[in-house]
Amino acid sequence: MNFPQEKKECDVLVVGGGINGVGIARDAAGRGLSVILCEKDDLASHTSSASSKLIHGGLRYLEYYEFNLVRKALIEREVLMRSAPHIISPLRFVMPHMKGLRPVWMLRAGLFLYDHLARRELLPGSNAIDLRKHVAGVALKPSLVRGFMYSDGWVDDARLVVLNAMHAVEKGATVMTRTTCVSVIQQDGKWQAQLRNAAGDTMVVQARSLVNATGSWSAQFQQDCVPQATGKTLRLIKGSHIVVKRLFDHDNAYIFQHPDGRIVFAIPYEKDFTLIGTTDLDYRGDINQVAIQQEEIDYLCELTSLYFKQPILPADVVWSYSGVRPLVDDGAADAKAITRDYRLELDQSAALMLTVFGGKITTFRKLAEEAVDMLAPLLGNHSKSWTANACLPGGDIFGTGPDNRAVLEFGEFERAMQQQYAWLPASLVARYAHAYGTKIHQLLDACTCLDEMGEAIAPGLYVREVRYLMQYEWARTATDILWRRSKLGLHLPPGTEKKLAIWIAENP
Repeated sequence: MNFPQEKKECDVLVVGGGINGVGIARDAAGRGLSVILCEKDDLASHTSSASSKLIHGGLRYLEYYEFNLVRKALIEREVLMRSAPHIISPLRFVMPHMKGLRPVWMLRAGLFLYDHLARRELLPGSNAIDLRKHVAGVALKPSLVRGFMYSDGWVDDARLVVLNAMHAVEKGATVMTRTTCVSVIQQDGKWQAQLRNAAGDTMVVQARSLVNATGSWSAQFQQDCVPQATGKTLRLIKGSHIVVKRLFDHDNAYIFQHPDGRIVFAIPYEKDFTLIGTTDLDYRGDINQVAIQQEEIDYLCELTSLYFKQPILPADVVWSYSGVRPLVDDGAADAKAITRDYRLELDQSAALMLTVFGGKITTFRKLAEEAVDMLAPLLGNHSKSWTANACLPGGDIFGTGPDNRAVLEFGEFERAMQQQYAWLPASLVARYAHAYGTKIHQLLDACTCLDEMGEAIAPGLYVREVRYLMQYEWARTATDILWRRSKLGLHLPPGTEKKLAIWIAENP
């Protein structure tokens, strides 16, 4: 991207391209505010692509009396499902009861609350199951005979970030990735920010307000911008996940209790794999270089081996990822007990600045709505919130707005796409349908046969898709494409990443 030489002006400058930053940019742009967002790396390149891939209320937060947070998240769970049924889908969870841990009565009470704290239209409630007779019990140890099932949702977290950025652009925002906010100063009631892209080019943005959505960097960024601000203390908690070959032959997920009080999920992942996580460890290392430790791998393998018949060994791990959750330090001694709720801090001392602290992926839309509700009136904008009733790009499966049918009958859309694009392999169309929703038509525009998809850089990865991702979804590297815009990196042969990187370098 070549930067303009003249100074750019906007109502809102958002720094940070994680889920909270793009959510705020989308909401603000949709209300008619002029928005610029900059992200120093790729979209979702840090915490927002390192989640457990769940849209959930947070069942375990009930133990810490976080009723408001759980209720807010439960409401958002179905709002988000309707807005993006291609990348968010219902998921049933199996909770085996292990003797000596949380008693049955406590599990029943918790699930009753979980079922009734918020209205449900899409998801069935909880029920008890006999693991000796249920398909979910086949993979478990014979000593586990009782269990419960409940509902939550699965999400492609990195794509959720990208779709919010795309929607922000559709509403008029400017999104600049690999662009660092080098400095910001307050001048005449506005912010003067210097931005620098990967090529070293710089530009100046004059903004009426500044949103600090830098996640793990937010406390430091706030101090750099407003040294007099009291600020919040962040506690950085690392969460790591491992991926192994598929451990069970059904579509339910598991939630396992550990004697130390933590819980770990085992989730069907990318058809051929099982995703296991997460850990909770205080983190004091380089936020830009976060990686799993051997002790975390051992912990996750040992815990799941308490439940599954088939022991999981460190050698079984085919991929892992880690992220740092920037949680508001509420004084909790144990990392697992720290609140996952968010805080919004508005500073009006000289120029408007809103800082986002904490949060979780399920409540990003509500966080964004509240943030813009705070900012917009101060900028003379009194437009109403709108995102609760809007589809993200590709989510308008059966019409222009969000509806339950798109969630409950997504398979019908998938089959219709396979018929319409019968010249493509059915499995490839299914992947496109889930990744792009109705944007599949833009991806395949004017293509009528496989030859028109361009070279197959790798099995199932055609030039047509790579160009689409580069043109519309800010993909710049092989890692962007194989590990964030998709998880093709898990499926494709060794050497694919290098081959794709060469193609990108030769076809800028």
